[in-house]
Amino acid sequence: MSDAVLSIRNLSVEIPTRTGVVKPVDGVSYDISAGEILGVVGESGAGKSMAGNAVIGLLSPPAHIAAGEIWLNGTRIDALKGEAMRRLRGKQIGMVFQDPLTSLNPLLSIGDQLTETMLTHLPISRSEAEKRAVAALEEVGIPGAVERIDSYPHEFSGGMRQRVVIALALCAEPSLIIADEPTTALDVSVQAQIIALLKRLCRDRGTAVMLITHDMGVIAEAADRVAVMYAGRLAELGTVRDVLTQPQHPYTAGLMASTPLASAGKARLHQIEGAMPRLDNVPEGCAFHPRCEYAQDKCRAAPAPQISDSHAACWFPLIAEKVS
Repeated sequence: MSDAVLSIRNLSVEIPTRTGVVKPVDGVSYDISAGEILGVVGESGAGKSMAGNAVIGLLSPPAHIAAGEIWLNGTRIDALKGEAMRRLRGKQIGMVFQDPLTSLNPLLSIGDQLTETMLTHLPISRSEAEKRAVAALEEVGIPGAVERIDSYPHEFSGGMRQRVVIALALCAEPSLIIADEPTTALDVSVQAQIIALLKRLCRDRGTAVMLITHDMGVIAEAADRVAVMYAGRLAELGTVRDVLTQPQHPYTAGLMASTPLASAGKARLHQIEGAMPRLDNVPEGCAFHPRCEYAQDKCRAAPAPQISDSHAACWFPLIAEKVS
């Protein structure tokens, strides 16, 4: 834990409902080191964003952390509330949301938003904050930063707004960035630019990044390691090279086979039969077994073993011959 910027241990998030308690995050554990990008991938509803919101303290009631621990730079933060968590956001944890237009205040100029964030979290003067605001825009590739510093969010394109949001997330020099679907609303060419920007800033600053996405192409391009989630649980964890080329969990293999690259030359993409279960109706045993072509009686009777580094939560992990 001492070497990790972020360490999540057996994290569970619960939401009480009229029909019972559901767990959008169920016993998840992983670490992110300085300068590392961990890609968190899975279908919509898999629990990716909920885990990120738990880390930054943005769970909407009645959702709450029911079990587990979250450590940031050796300090436990899952019990922080109110002002203590607000001081942590921005200063130690930056956030990049999917839609940059809703992340920025439309009534304040870009320069004002950057300056106020730095004045809130850093012991610097206003004049120094204004200088750093221009430098931050230059660092993320905003052309004519000196002239654009007084512009408003609606005066920027989607890609430029996302660059501004990244500058805003980084301006107080946090050790962790949570990027939740940061490229989904952008066209392909701009996506590539934003991914390259995140990678460069991560390496230059030594910032840890939790990159939440459903796009395996983004994971392959940007991440160092990947955590695959399914029905709130961690299905597989390992290096991008290992997980993408030799997946051990059948769900990961299905995700990879359904990408255009893996299905090149075929008339139809591979499809994983069925759908992810509702969180109030997760099956006994392995949550994926109703959709798994390799499922056996043991898979239906008991949850898969706890995941560890470079491992799959599967009773019968795939071997290279099966995957190929």
